[in-house]
Amino acid sequence: MKSFLRNLAGETMTSSNVKNIINRFLAPLLGTQAGQIDSELPFVAMMFTVMAASGVTLHESWKKLGSINLLPTVQKEAKDVVRQVEVLGYDTLTVMYKKAEETKSKLYRDFLAGYVSAVKSGGSLVSFLNSKLRSIFEMRTADEKRSVEQLGALVEAYSVMLIVSLCVYLLVIVIFSTSFTLRLGAVEPSTSADMYVLIFFATPLISFVFMAIANKMRKSTLVGIKEPYIRALLPTIGTLGLVLAVVFVPQLESITQMLPLPMLVTICFVMISIPSAINYHKIAKKTFSAEDGMPSFLRDVTEARKTGLSPEKSIIHASKRKGHGEFSENLRLVRDQLEWGVSLRKIFRNIKSEIRSWPVLLNFLILVETIEVGGGSTTALEILSEYSEKNRDIEKNKRAMLKPYIILSLLWSVLMALTITSMVYLLTHISLPGLVDTPFVTIQSQVGLFLVAIIFQCWLSGFFIGKISEGSFAAGFKYAAVLAVTCYVSLVVSENIMASLMGGMF
Repeated sequence: MKSFLRNLAGETMTSSNVKNIINRFLAPLLGTQAGQIDSELPFVAMMFTVMAASGVTLHESWKKLGSINLLPTVQKEAKDVVRQVEVLGYDTLTVMYKKAEETKSKLYRDFLAGYVSAVKSGGSLVSFLNSKLRSIFEMRTADEKRSVEQLGALVEAYSVMLIVSLCVYLLVIVIFSTSFTLRLGAVEPSTSADMYVLIFFATPLISFVFMAIANKMRKSTLVGIKEPYIRALLPTIGTLGLVLAVVFVPQLESITQMLPLPMLVTICFVMISIPSAINYHKIAKKTFSAEDGMPSFLRDVTEARKTGLSPEKSIIHASKRKGHGEFSENLRLVRDQLEWGVSLRKIFRNIKSEIRSWPVLLNFLILVETIEVGGGSTTALEILSEYSEKNRDIEKNKRAMLKPYIILSLLWSVLMALTITSMVYLLTHISLPGLVDTPFVTIQSQVGLFLVAIIFQCWLSGFFIGKISEGSFAAGFKYAAVLAVTCYVSLVVSENIMASLMGGMF
């Protein structure tokens, strides 16, 4: 029966080569299990290397991985390995070899197969794992550079589509409002419903599509970030109700006489964004400080351990170092708890509630496992500190390479404002032969909504650029507020420039 199923699977594979090629092409975009394993594999390899250097058995290493919820995909794999060994009675190496044949991740397959081969050949397991870990980090560095190029292409495509989509409606009006097209039987193209659908549904939908793509391409190192979104919920409901009331309730139209609708909407967007931006800034500042300081802390622990200090005293010694920013406060708490006799496992749980960085938590967890299980061997600590430094450098360089796209977002906000303002001004203030007046009257009566749509689009694009630059949509609150204000200021400046050049006002 098994051989029949294998043959059937082989035939199916042969008959669906095209489908497999498509799936492999879309795997990075759709976030398949293979892609998730590849993202977790550097820490898995580090865990195996440190455990092997500490003298922990292979089966115990898999059991440790099965208890780490920070690696959800590999955690499922580890639980399945443990189940097959303890319940079904298979040998650990046999299960690993089967996993290597089944997985779609090439990196994971090479790691498992190489591990089995190193054990069976009787070679140095720690040397093999160290070499494999170095190779994985080198490949990850190259992958991160390629991902930066892909994200750059995505940002450029987004900026082009953003400007083009907002110009389409005005271009359609210009084309279909000529006497030539009217003679051909074209109907009047501009209705309020069409305009609302285009500027408040179609164009934002494009932004959401790009955001979904960016979400698959750019992963954040932050975990459990919910507070910024919760803080934005109440202001969003309040400001949305206010804007809708001003637009649709005639008795409240006097508000727009004191505050023009674009200014009112900009103020509302800023009110939505600022509390969440402040909250995220506090979280990100502490998190990035921890990501920068953790490798130095581990290096100090390693060097102190080499002098003969116990693991706990090495941590106490390393935590006294200054210059880690807000992470120094967390290290002080670690030192105090160790001096009070609190276990490292409980200290990790306390750190987990304070720090939201996935790499920092994993590095600290591996440190705890190294000390509790392996006694804190200098070899294991050296491996941990070396590769935590490499991971820090990779993430830091990636954020630095993506920072320039923030400037690009400011440029496209200004360009959108200048382009749309100029077009609206020309259409509503210049009379040309062959043009009918009705569409332009429609535009003139809806100028405020056009400008609101532009500001809304710039505000949305802030979340896109936040995801690109820092990996989290929560980072977009600060960029959204900045882009909304930039767009409004650009609109006012461009309006004044056009008025001075053409001798008119909106």
